[in-house]
Amino acid sequence: MAELLNATGRRKTSVARVFLKPGTGNITINGRSLENYFPNPILREDAIKALMVTDNLGKFDAQINVQGGGVSGQAGAVRLAIARAILEYDENARATLRKEGLLTRDPRMVERKKYGRRKARRRFQFSKR
Repeated sequence: MAELLNATGRRKTSVARVFLKPGTGNITINGRSLENYFPNPILREDAIKALMVTDNLGKFDAQINVQGGGVSGQAGAVRLAIARAILEYDENARATLRKEGLLTRDPRMVERKKYGRRKARRRFQFSKR
């Protein structure tokens, strides 16, 4: 087994770098605890879903750096990065992670604003008179 596993995950405009090492389940994101960084329990659970699915929740310490985007995008980026790091540790977990949809990079991005429109698709208010 490798001493330090690392992987990168992306979602929307967020990028997460995860460093996993064998430990007691201590997860640190940008120098803060998981509970402190993601106060919303749904986002917290989403971020560590790969550890829960593969029964590795208390077996690894994770040092995570996240940049860009909002909290939802950052949670998705962390989720993908942790799944990729677990795959590096145990190739047999691929079927489990794939079945849960944790190895697929979500391709959805914000659509750009178009000229002559208020937003990407929203038009200016129409005035008949």
